[in-house]
Amino acid sequence: MIDPIQLTADLVRCPSVTPEEGGALQLLDKLLSANGFRTVRVDRNGISNLFARWGTGKNGRTFGFNGHTDVVPIGNRADWSHDPFGAEIVDGILYGRGSVDMKSAVAAFAAAAIDFVAATPLDGSVVLAITGDEEAAAQDGTVAILDWMKSNAERMDHCLVGEPTSPDHMGQAMKIGRRGSLRVHLTAQGRAGHSAYPNRAANPLPVMVKLLNRLATQTMDKGTEHFEASTLAITTVDTGNTVSNVIPAACKATISIRFNDSHTSGSLKEWVDTEAMSVSGGTGVTIGLKFAVVGDSFLTEPGEFSALVRAAVAAETGVTPEYSTTGGTSDARFVKDYCPVVEFGLVGRGMHQVDEGVPIADIVKLKSIYSRILHDYFS
Repeated sequence: MIDPIQLTADLVRCPSVTPEEGGALQLLDKLLSANGFRTVRVDRNGISNLFARWGTGKNGRTFGFNGHTDVVPIGNRADWSHDPFGAEIVDGILYGRGSVDMKSAVAAFAAAAIDFVAATPLDGSVVLAITGDEEAAAQDGTVAILDWMKSNAERMDHCLVGEPTSPDHMGQAMKIGRRGSLRVHLTAQGRAGHSAYPNRAANPLPVMVKLLNRLATQTMDKGTEHFEASTLAITTVDTGNTVSNVIPAACKATISIRFNDSHTSGSLKEWVDTEAMSVSGGTGVTIGLKFAVVGDSFLTEPGEFSALVRAAVAAETGVTPEYSTTGGTSDARFVKDYCPVVEFGLVGRGMHQVDEGVPIADIVKLKSIYSRILHDYFS
């Protein structure tokens, strides 16, 4: 039997701050290979990824797990009470960067998969798709694995992403979709001048302020059946102007839009562009827009697969998880183009924070949940 606590500790001790592999995928590659999985390193543009399959994929169904071993930087080391890569266990808590997001889940599903295929006559396959590029640009991580799978006729029929999903206690929530995310970088370009003679300048600030106010005060929607209302947040406004008697030539701002399935990134681009043209018309100020689509919203319609996962969580925790689409983005936004996908993992408190830590009892519980999901899926 594979101990998920020990495996979590071993992974935490790998300093895999994105984009560094840190030894985490090498560790998993060795472990999975030794237990009958065929493993392939799917590295791209300096990013490390690992694909592992038990079974041929030619018969029966294929269940997939997806997760990441890269972690965010630790910040100021002096702020940590525990070694961020020490995996110290104190009062039942395993401390370390990535313990919550999401090395515990990777350890839990790897341990569950190894033990399951060793003990169960299986007409089917189990796939683990593990990336080292989730916390950064995420263009050469899960995307690279899926591209490789398509080129090599590899498949998953269903997939579970092990991201943290519950806000307060184990089993509270599972994700059946995610909101879309769109960043917009705005530049209002005018003409500089003396503040005593504003008529001789084209001040970009009033135009930018008016545009941001119009965007931020509009009700985008009231939510949909499975999604909360979309939101827009102004995250930066910058002029670089250090004096009070000069009207600046330009002003920059950034907005972040998290949107539900009543919008697409395309429709939102059109909305922002229309508002920008309306506000800037006749002012002598032009507004440039640069869009960055992190991902469109998606939903895995509740059905047999989500019900199976939900029932397994309830059986192991005594808590029936709610179907949720809240939070930020995850690599499920890529997997959903390949096969039906849901997410279930730990409680998200503490991720990316100083002294990130996870109760070791939750790691054990998570392995038991993943084991039951595998058992029920292939039964």
